[in-house]
Amino acid sequence: MLGFGLSPTKRAPPLEIAGIGGKSTLAFEFLPGDDYNHRREGVPRPVSALAGPWVEIGYLLVDVLSVCLNAFCVFYFRWLADSPGSLIRSAPAVISRDLALQEYAGFLLLYVVLIVLFCQNHHLYRTLRTRSALDESLAVAKAVTYATLLLTTFIYLSGVQTVSRLVVGFSGLLNVATLATWRMCKRRVVARRVAQGQGARNVLIVGAGRVGRALARHFEENKQLGYVVKGFLDQNHHCDSRLLGRIEDLAQVAQREFADEVFITTPSERQVVRTVLREARRHRLDVKVVPELYDGLGWQAPLSYVGDFPVMALHWEPIPVLGLFFKRLMDIAFSSLGLVALSPLLAAVALAIALDSRGPILYPSKRVGKKGRTFVCYKFRSMVPDADFLKESLRHLNERDGPFFKISCDPRITRLGRSLRKYSLDELPQLWNVLKGDMSLVGPRPHPLDDYEQYHLEHLRRLDVKPGLTGLWQVTARQDPSFQENMALDLQYIQNWDVWLDLRILWRTVGAVLEGAGK
Repeated sequence: MLGFGLSPTKRAPPLEIAGIGGKSTLAFEFLPGDDYNHRREGVPRPVSALAGPWVEIGYLLVDVLSVCLNAFCVFYFRWLADSPGSLIRSAPAVISRDLALQEYAGFLLLYVVLIVLFCQNHHLYRTLRTRSALDESLAVAKAVTYATLLLTTFIYLSGVQTVSRLVVGFSGLLNVATLATWRMCKRRVVARRVAQGQGARNVLIVGAGRVGRALARHFEENKQLGYVVKGFLDQNHHCDSRLLGRIEDLAQVAQREFADEVFITTPSERQVVRTVLREARRHRLDVKVVPELYDGLGWQAPLSYVGDFPVMALHWEPIPVLGLFFKRLMDIAFSSLGLVALSPLLAAVALAIALDSRGPILYPSKRVGKKGRTFVCYKFRSMVPDADFLKESLRHLNERDGPFFKISCDPRITRLGRSLRKYSLDELPQLWNVLKGDMSLVGPRPHPLDDYEQYHLEHLRRLDVKPGLTGLWQVTARQDPSFQENMALDLQYIQNWDVWLDLRILWRTVGAVLEGAGK
């Protein structure tokens, strides 16, 4: 049973979220041949003034063409500056000189794919009614910037020297300007068409109360939404000049006003909803329900499906799927490359440990990872073999506050172990943990089980993400003994995370390791 007084049957009308003007609406669209599962996508669909696959493909093709033309122009005039003859004479010289045209073409293809993927991730192939031109331009800038930086990284890792970074940089700037500009022009065209009544939808609002009047006012103040309010249908509120009749008069009023849609703002009145749905189906009108859930808390809430049940999310945390994908991709690339490139150093450290003291070379320790899951964390052994048994007897010497054990002159550390810790060489085997997926390159450091058992409830927030080989605390406040400072920096990292923050932390970690800041 739906919470709006409707019993779903085997052949019920499709449900979808419309999000009109910042208010969530439960939409019942009656289309010929439409069945119950036609639009059950599990996620809310963005409301757009222009929608449909052909429009999205058209937007994508405009982006592809713009990026290619911009790349050609920047590349052409970059090399033309060295030989300022005529354009026609210079073109063969540019191509024959040191172009490596195949390499440029290959990276241009990669650039186009990256821009399209990031633009799709930012919903830039729809004209979202609820997004301003400034927001759309900022989304374009983010998408192009991410794609350009990622392309530059690929060029650097490939070792190609013929591709000019200057060409890539100017192409990125030109792409931001071009892709944002044509979208602004497109928005003006759409707004002008709506203002002229082209594509506008005539609307009847059932319920002239607070919610109904607020919805009408919003439509009138935001013409770009494409809705023209013809009036209200209500059993009460007879003093409103826009009242066109009672709910029973829906058929006659809809025909007289050439209505396209009906918005119900009193969904708790079940009989009203049934009456409107029955008349709307007979006269082929779309019906949308504005939920009055918790006096407005349901506004802007998307509708999705959990199995067969429609649910309305009142609060949700967005998951940066694309960002997490690139984070994992970076983990795999850097950890595998590090294990191969550092294999001689790993072998030398292992041999040195074996010659320095008795005991295993690797120290496997159970640590707590994401969502409280335990895993085996590998390190080069830098302490005596029975270090874990001696820990409790040394706990009174702990120099750190909270559930965190650290003493500067730890008697358990071997002679070689001090050098390994100074330059963080003991942490290198954790590249295997990163490759396996237990850890990430960057994140809060994993704590042993005995430290984890002393956590307070608020400390569990640091386990929302994978633990890291390095983190914000390691590069900003490594010598600070306060566990609260450690927690604050870990939470700051979690709340402000993006791929570029990881790259900055990794860069600063290299400096900290070379300085020998470890203990």
